[in-house]
Amino acid sequence: MILTDTHSHIYDTAFDDDREAVFERALQAGVTRILLPAIDSRSHDALFDLCRRHPQHCIPMMGLHPTSVNEIDDYRAELDRVERLLREPPAGRFCAVGEVGLDFYWSTERKTEQIEAFRRQIELALELRLPLAIHTRNAWDEMLTTLGDYAGQGLRGVMHAFSGTEAIYRQVKRCGDFLFGIGGVVTYKRSETAALLPCMSPDDLVLETDSPYLTPVPFRGKRNESAYVRFVCEKVAEIYGLAPDDIAERTTRNACRMFGS
Repeated sequence: MILTDTHSHIYDTAFDDDREAVFERALQAGVTRILLPAIDSRSHDALFDLCRRHPQHCIPMMGLHPTSVNEIDDYRAELDRVERLLREPPAGRFCAVGEVGLDFYWSTERKTEQIEAFRRQIELALELRLPLAIHTRNAWDEMLTTLGDYAGQGLRGVMHAFSGTEAIYRQVKRCGDFLFGIGGVVTYKRSETAALLPCMSPDDLVLETDSPYLTPVPFRGKRNESAYVRFVCEKVAEIYGLAPDDIAERTTRNACRMFGS
């Protein structure tokens, strides 16, 4: 089984004591590619270091996370840095503009600023012909409005940790070429994601962990890691009545199409 974890933060400080062991466990689980979204400049060095050590397996993205817009006063300087790095990548190539999006769960005080930052990064992705890795939390109305403004312009990417409804799924698809990231939440009891999957095509999905967060059963409550994407794969296969190898092959093919081989 060959798997791709399309969204992982194993460069995070949560892995400082055993990052190489975590990476090796992922390889042993069949995870041949780990895509690494950026958060902000405070963790860029760790991100780039991991990608330099494992360039065949760890592939970086570059973007400014919406919660970082809340936390960093001079977020426009951060956006300038994102643009410079995207135009002149220091560690091979960036496979996407991410992690970007809208998050009004913690605060709505910088709602306008988040939307501004998201729009700027969408426009960079369109100019550079890169996909987006999009985070959405408590912001679906604003997300759909923003994506709709760019419909028909070549918009593409992944809706990370997708938690929308069937109607939202179909509306996002009308905005561009989008895939939908499925992670550990699908393994939880009474999971809304699991209930939604029969309404979605497996050819619209990619698998992810969001390590160190959203750990799947049977390790829920502990730190997540990229090796655990196989539990997500197995649950998705169960829901569709397909073999795990089939889901692994389809989702890896989807990831390669979107992010490049």
